[in-house]
This record gives sequence, C-alpha cells and structure tokens, in this order.
Amino acid sequence: MKLRARPFIAVAFALWAGAIARDAGEGWVAATVLPDLTIETSVEVLARDGRLLRAYTVADGRWRMAVAEEAVDPAFTAMLVAYEDKRFFTHSGVDVWAMARAGAQALRNGRVVSGGSTLTMQVARLLEDSGTGALAGKLRQARLALALERRLTKAQILQLYFQIAPYGGNLEGVRAASLAYFGKEPRRLTPAQSALLVALPQSPETRRPDRAPDVARMAREKVLARAVAAGVIEADQGQAALREAVPRQRRDFPALAPHVADRLVAAEPDAALIRTTLDAALQARIEELATQSVAAHGDRLQVAIVVADHRSGEVLASVGSSAYRADARLGFVDMTRAWRSPGSTLKPLVYGLAFDQGLAHPETLIEDRPMDFGGYAPQNFDKQFRGMVRVREALQLSLNLPVVALTDALGPAKLLAALRRAGVDARVPGGKAGLAIALGGLGVTLEDMVGLYAAIARGGVVLPLHVTGDGVAGARVLSSVAAWQVGDILSGLPPPAGAPANRLAYKTGTSYGHRDAWAIGFDGAHVIGVWMGRADGTPVPGAFGGDLAAPVLFQAFARLKRGLEPLLPPPAATLMVANAALPQPLRQFRSRAAAFEAVDAPAVAFPPDGAEVELMADGLLLRVRGGVGPFTWLADGQPVVVAARGREAVVPSLGPGFVVLSVIDGVGRSARARVRLR
Repeated sequence: MKLRARPFIAVAFALWAGAIARDAGEGWVAATVLPDLTIETSVEVLARDGRLLRAYTVADGRWRMAVAEEAVDPAFTAMLVAYEDKRFFTHSGVDVWAMARAGAQALRNGRVVSGGSTLTMQVARLLEDSGTGALAGKLRQARLALALERRLTKAQILQLYFQIAPYGGNLEGVRAASLAYFGKEPRRLTPAQSALLVALPQSPETRRPDRAPDVARMAREKVLARAVAAGVIEADQGQAALREAVPRQRRDFPALAPHVADRLVAAEPDAALIRTTLDAALQARIEELATQSVAAHGDRLQVAIVVADHRSGEVLASVGSSAYRADARLGFVDMTRAWRSPGSTLKPLVYGLAFDQGLAHPETLIEDRPMDFGGYAPQNFDKQFRGMVRVREALQLSLNLPVVALTDALGPAKLLAALRRAGVDARVPGGKAGLAIALGGLGVTLEDMVGLYAAIARGGVVLPLHVTGDGVAGARVLSSVAAWQVGDILSGLPPPAGAPANRLAYKTGTSYGHRDAWAIGFDGAHVIGVWMGRADGTPVPGAFGGDLAAPVLFQAFARLKRGLEPLLPPPAATLMVANAALPQPLRQFRSRAAAFEAVDAPAVAFPPDGAEVELMADGLLLRVRGGVGPFTWLADGQPVVVAARGREAVVPSLGPGFVVLSVIDGVGRSARARVRLR
C-alpha cells in the first residue's frame, strides 16, 4: 500500500466503523463466526497453599498460563485500560472516537500515528492471528470485536487478553510474563512492573527486556507518563517507578518436585490443574539438601528423600534425585519409587511382630551366636558375635543372628503378609520368601518404607501416604503396644556424629554389597526416609546407612522444623519391667531348635562359637550359660581355669590365633566353642 493512500483508507475505515456502531450492520455482526474461545493453557501442579510447583508448556512449546481477572493486580488492569483503550468499559468493541482520531492524525501527518484498535480488537486479532496493518485484517478485527462484545462480558474479554497477549519469545499472557520476568504471580505488581507488562504486547520482540533493556525502559516510561496523566498512579509513584531496574534476563519457571509432577500429569492427562499436599517452601529446602548431600561424593552417587506427616498421611516433600537432569547420576529416574534392597530397615517390623506373637519383649534375652538355619548361616555385618544380649540391644545394634532367629520362629510368610498390610509392594527374588528377607533380601521402594514407618509411628495402623486427595486409615500392622515398644527402642539410638542429641526414632540400613544406604526416622508428627546409592544399582564402596544416610536424615528434620514432637505415650497395656520380672517364657528367647537341646546343659556364652574376639588388656573374658558349678575351662585341651564358682572368668595368658575353648560343669557336662583371638 502506498504511504499517501493510507490516511484516506484510515478515514474511510473510521467512517465505516461509525456506521457499524450505529447498528447499520447488526445482522452482519450477528452472523459472525467466532473462533474457538477455548484457550489451551499450561498444565499446572500446585502446592498445598496454591503456589505453583511446576508448569508445562502447551503443545506448541509456549508458556500460556491460565489466569483469572482477580488474580491480576487491579493497578495493572487500570494502567492497561488507561494506556490502550480508555473507553474500554463503555464502547461496544470498536471505539469510533479513537478511529476518527487516528484517521485525523493520519491525514495531518501523512502517516499512521496511532492505531485506534481497542483491547477487544486486539483480542480478536490475537485469536485469529490476522495481522495488524492490512485493511482486510482491520475490518475482520472490527467485525469480530463487535461480535465478541455481544457474546462475552468485559471481564471475559479482559481474561482472554490476560491469557493470549504476546510478551516475547514463547511467552503469552500476563501471568507467564510476570513469572518469567519478575519471578512472581501478577496479583501484586509494582507500578514499574505493571507498566512494562502493559508496554510489551505492542511490540513484544523489539521491546523484550532480556534482549533490549533500553528499548523496554523507554516503552515503560511512556506507559508510566500516561498512567500519571490519567490519575492511575500518583506523580511520586511514577518517579519512583522510573528508578526501578528493568529485568535483563528471563527467570526459569518453577520446577519443584519434578518427578511427582510428571507422575501426576501422566496419571491425569486431561487435568489442567493438579493440587497436591506438598509444601513448596519445604520442597525447595529438601531439594537443596539433596543436591548438597551428594556434592562431595563423586558424580554417580544419588539420593532420594520423602517427608510426610504420619498423622494425616500427607506427603510434604518428595525428592526423587539430587537434580532433575540426564547426568551420570541418572537424575531423571525417580528413586523414591525404585525397588531396592532395604538392608536392616525391615528389622523393626520383625521385632514388632515378635512382640505381638509373644515370642519376645524388649527386655528378653536372646543369643547372638553363630547359627545354621537349614544351610543358611548368616553373619553379623562386623563378623563379631556378642553372646547373650537383650532384644532392645539386638535391635539397636542391628545384629543379624537374633532377627533371623525371630523370623525363623515367625515364618517368612508372616513377615511378607505384614508388609502387604502396610502397603509395601515387596518383590522377592524367585517369588519365594526365605529367612534372608529379614536382612533385606527383597526389593522395596523408599515411598513404601516411609509408609511402613509412618504406620509404626501412628501406633501400628496404616494410613497410606498420598500427594493428592485424602487418606483413609487402613489395616493394623502392629498392636499399639508393639508399635510403641519398637519406637521406644529406636528412639534410644545415638544420633550420628555432629547431629543434635534428641529422641528421634530411627533406623539405618545397608544392603548387600554396599549398594543401598538407608535412614528412616520419625517423631510424634512426621516421618522422613532417605535412600542413597547409585541409580544403576552398582556398589558404592564403603557406603553405610549410618555414615551416609543418617546425617542427611537429621538435616532433613532440621529443615522441616525446630525441635521434635514427642512420641506417643506408652499404651496402658504396656509391660514395662526388667528381665527378672518378665513372665518365665519371655525371659529368654528359645529358638525352634531349643526343644532338641539338653535342658540346662552348659554352653559357652562368650566368646560364641565361630567368633573373632579382640583380646582385652587383662586377657580373655569367658562366660558360661546353663549347667551347674563349679566350672573348669580348657584351652586346646589344657586347663586354664579350675573349679570356678562364678559363671565368668578372665584368662590372661592366651595369645592370638585359633583356639578351642571347652567348659565342664560340676556334673561332668561339657560344651565347646572354636574362636579366633586377635
């Protein structure tokens, strides 16, 4: 179009628009076919307080966020109307006066000075992508604007503008722009921020503050000047806004809890808005902790953390990896849901079941000695044996032999059934459970294990963990007494080095081959689980749950809150007595094989058969169980203690190496143990 013809066309268009406004074309407007007004917007995953955790681009890769009129700062709306379309609330879609003014200015200047388009016409142009300058496009925009005004309210038209106005790059809508340029929702914009967002849609690419900050600043100044002139803001506010810095780069959109968000979106592909129980601020703190916890351990160590309120079952934070990216740590894999060996973290459940079955009490004595269970001969992690210990100590020391003996008495099927009641999807190699499951010989997920500990913390009743909706109480896994006893024992564990001394009930675990390091703990309100290892399942040399995962557990509680909530009080039926006051059957645990052993026959209680024992400065401690005195001790057949009345003796002259110790009681019965001294 030749430049000298444009003023005449502008005048002609203004006169034509005036005719339409006087109802000359009412039927023509009524016959207008509207474009699809259903605008695709980004899928959003929200925190418990409504804060944005993560959003996804629409199909064409654009950020286009749903936004209601009330979610936008009223000052922005007032500034937008004052600058773009001051008669927006009174015209019918086409502002005849603005068109006439634009035509007159064009005649006077020989060029187009102002466009005269209303906000409704801009919405029409954006809906149809009909361009800005061509006459046919202007006519179509006017017709569509008039039709929109007849079928939509002013608020609905504004909402469309708020959602589809261009802001440069792949940003559409005021909310996407506010998040990208200011890192905030648009409900509380400063005057300077509002002015910039008003100015950008007129020329979104040339005014982008991340690429042309000076151009963006000048455009913002024009909007501020008009806002002051229109009385939208005070003059001193305008001056202060001029001094505010223009953002020079785009911010990343929130991407908290990415693994959870991906999972929820995949489960509800048609949902535009997904509300969760996650705490956005806590999630950010726990994600930061996860990143820090692996920073000094090479580029392959991974971590996963789950934080939940066991009173409600709500998951408050879930971190599937130290960073959501394709790196050597396999950060895209959600390790909260990966099946891994739990190591010793199943032991509290075994003890709780044993308490419920009347097999043991926290003060019951139980042997920690070499045992053979039909060809299965487990060892303690340190290859040492402690002899006779209390059940409380056996769990706190995480001894293997006592817990396998209890599992043998319970039956592995009973342990698996309890896991299923707790909602743990346990995967057993070969499909048949053996005694090794008590020591981690099966696959479980961190999420499920946190749910199991939550049930123990709640008094033995399951309340499934959830990130959406509400939880419903489920089955009972342990009695309230057994659950309290387990929690009381775990709360007596010393904290890791450098951690605050408190009564956190927790347990650590290390899987076979140092592939998994675990720490799970709870207080009276919350439960947290930490897993560390390599996502590909390869060993991490020297990794132990107590050294690697436990410090992270205590740090997670510190980031959750100050101090701990007290554990549940003991139920009224709890038997809280010393071993000597227990009923006779509970004073000492007797295995299935005990029925075949000689009644009251002597046995070498310490050192137990097969043990490696470190010599004390004053010699080797010997202890006999059962039998009647006096006792005679032999080392490799040579008497070293004769006619001892007590059940303990110290032999000072033995040296390092293998030795066979024998004890003979007062009626001639004997027992022996082969040990290694060092």
